[in-house]
Amino acid sequence: MLEEERIIQTPTSDPPIGEQKASGKERVLTYIVASSILLLDLLTKLVVEDRLRINENYVPIESLEPFFKITHVSNTGAAFGLFPSGSKVIMVIAVIVSIVIIVYNQKLPANHKLFRLALGLQLGGALGNLLSRIRIGHVTDFLDFGPWPVSNVADISIVLGTILLGLLMILEKEEESLPDDEISSGDPAENERGETNEESPVIWNE
Repeated sequence: MLEEERIIQTPTSDPPIGEQKASGKERVLTYIVASSILLLDLLTKLVVEDRLRINENYVPIESLEPFFKITHVSNTGAAFGLFPSGSKVIMVIAVIVSIVIIVYNQKLPANHKLFRLALGLQLGGALGNLLSRIRIGHVTDFLDFGPWPVSNVADISIVLGTILLGLLMILEKEEESLPDDEISSGDPAENERGETNEESPVIWNE
């Protein structure tokens, strides 16, 4: 008579979707967005610098002149003309911010495309203005929206990325604060027992 043997296996489950390691394709999304913003920002600045003198403006649509026109402005400060005398400090901050974004993007788990989009917008904007300071010693602003400070593609990108990132963080905190019974799923009987089939050992008899 063969002796009865019990083989107990402890199941191994994959980590939650939000904690899975991101693939290279997911990480590269941030750099694709950043590169696109950087290229668009550079091209538009070069066109403005070539076509308009400092403080000269161009009105593409006359009826919209009170609300929008293109005005060539030299900016040695931060976005929207803030801190005009802090060019070197702003360059250092831009480098630090860019490094932080790159490191965060590498560590961000899978399935966070909107987060990576926000990071790409911020990274592209930061590098766009940094490149301008290295290239000509100041930032070229030209998007003149009425009473608002004159800006550029990089500035707008940074603002949009910051807003998107803020909204995503708020939504994430709201999801974390939901009661467990609202986010739990599966067999109601399993939820009442407080356990699942995966947590119970599987036993085979030979």
